[in-house]
Amino acid sequence: MVLLKTYLCLTAAAVAYASSSCTSVPTYSQKDIDSGAALASLNAIALKNVQKNYAGSCNARNVKVRQEWRTLSKAQRKQFIAAVKCTQKAPSAVAPGTIPGIHSQYDDFTYVHINQTNKIHLTGSFLTWHRYFISVYEQKLHACGYTGNLPYWEWGLDVNSLRDSPVFDGSDTSLGSDGAYFKHEGIHIPTPQPGVTVDLGPGTGGGCVFKGPFKDLVVTLGPVNLPIYGSYNATSAANPFADNPRCLKRDLNVESLQRFSTFRNTTELILYQKTIEWFQGTMQGEPPYLAPSLGVHGGGHNAIGGDPGSDPSTSPGDPSFYLHHAQVDRVYWIWQNLDWTNRQSIFGPVNLLNYPPGPNTTLEDYIPMEPLGKPVQIKSVINTVGGAPLCYVYI
Repeated sequence: MVLLKTYLCLTAAAVAYASSSCTSVPTYSQKDIDSGAALASLNAIALKNVQKNYAGSCNARNVKVRQEWRTLSKAQRKQFIAAVKCTQKAPSAVAPGTIPGIHSQYDDFTYVHINQTNKIHLTGSFLTWHRYFISVYEQKLHACGYTGNLPYWEWGLDVNSLRDSPVFDGSDTSLGSDGAYFKHEGIHIPTPQPGVTVDLGPGTGGGCVFKGPFKDLVVTLGPVNLPIYGSYNATSAANPFADNPRCLKRDLNVESLQRFSTFRNTTELILYQKTIEWFQGTMQGEPPYLAPSLGVHGGGHNAIGGDPGSDPSTSPGDPSFYLHHAQVDRVYWIWQNLDWTNRQSIFGPVNLLNYPPGPNTTLEDYIPMEPLGKPVQIKSVINTVGGAPLCYVYI
């Protein structure tokens, strides 16, 4: 049996003051890593370490606790679903008639994501922008009567069957089913490396979600960059902001999880990447950090698949997006809190893959979120228990 033990520090010198700047994690067997026991242990260590970082208005008495979807009671899941549906009926903050494809507050989130896609993927703000984005979504759910906190989807629990997942099983306590099956080919997903794709076989659906709370959801914005089955090309609407009504489609693809988002993928990402540059690059499957790959981030997105789930710009149109990105944020949160002193920085350009060339992202830069919320500086969302605008942990 191979055993693993590591100090999660930036330099060898840091080991000398491990008690104050980095954490010595337990010894994990390969079985521990593959079963998820190691990841659960790392989460527990991060939760213990985060206690010293409370600041501002956030404290142990009022901190929000985010947890995995299947640990919520059926009543809690139904309340969450009801709140999501509430946002889909709530009025948009965009001036009426300005964007024809926007019909609700829920659509505002997709609109914001489309507008900023090239500023928030493969950039220095990827992790912090999405952290704030899903927190604003959580606030809107609370305004719709939800009394819990944003749940996450633990990818590793579903590597054997997505259709049986409590997230996607089509029950009244799920986020809806797979799409209706039709025979189709797989997709070829471009990577940041020119001419290189990640090829996935077909999923188990492809058509409209046919069961569960969101089987009648109508998607209106996009598509912007939706992969075409069996092709190396993608499709886009003539005007992604027009009213382009279509059913919510999914193509659940367990291969994507098995290759890119297993417990091993996630745990090794946390254990082996010592800097934000390598952690973020590996998470996104970005060369030279990890290629060709989707990373755990892309692995989760393409496990959902369909329209808008596999479109990098419009993916928030699928309600499961937010559970997926809560898991992305959880992985980031665990990694940060295993070596908090050295993990409060960011790395990367302002524009996607630095095209067009521009400055590097800094902690002083702002995260725009209009019309959903006020802009905040990146430095204000580095610490999830730093007080306004964030006060939450993961269990």
